[in-house]
Amino acid sequence: MYVGRFVVVGPEVGAYRVSSRSFPNRQATERGDTVTVGPTAQAAETENPYISYNCLRLTDRGAVIGNGSHVDPIAEKLTLGYPARDALAETLLALDFEKDDYDTPRIAGIVGVTDDPTVTTSPAGYIGTVRRDGLLVREVNEPTLVATYERDSPVQFDLTATGAADAAHELYNHEFEHAICATGVELADGGFETAVVNEK
Repeated sequence: MYVGRFVVVGPEVGAYRVSSRSFPNRQATERGDTVTVGPTAQAAETENPYISYNCLRLTDRGAVIGNGSHVDPIAEKLTLGYPARDALAETLLALDFEKDDYDTPRIAGIVGVTDDPTVTTSPAGYIGTVRRDGLLVREVNEPTLVATYERDSPVQFDLTATGAADAAHELYNHEFEHAICATGVELADGGFETAVVNEK
């Protein structure tokens, strides 16, 4: 089954996978507190605005993952103190679904949310999507998936990984078709750990 790009979000571990039939020559690159999806050297030139973006941004209040340019403003709103739910909902609503031939939904999640860093509480996860027909944002207590196609509403996902590298590999190797690259993130002591997997 082809579900396109998808995120899996839990309170402490999450991951994102690029699956693509149209633009296969892409890779995930770690750049400090950011993971960027972009074309490989073999990729054909394109003016498509949706193939290069930051798919993961770390903040002191959570790790934001998603399938497009909305990841950056969600991370900025978190940094400014917005509640996680509001950061997701306001950004997804403002940017709306992608205006391509498929009306591709925007999908995003936040892992390891701590809305008040001064209070010791269990971390939370949030997941959201904006489609042509609506906006969905939920708090999640167990791994939850949302994809751009077929699985475009949040559903429980059996993620067995407990670390960033394992999560990236698990999503990359999942049976959904046309895997290109993946990134994983884990809430760890003193911050977040990230990992990437690229097509061999």
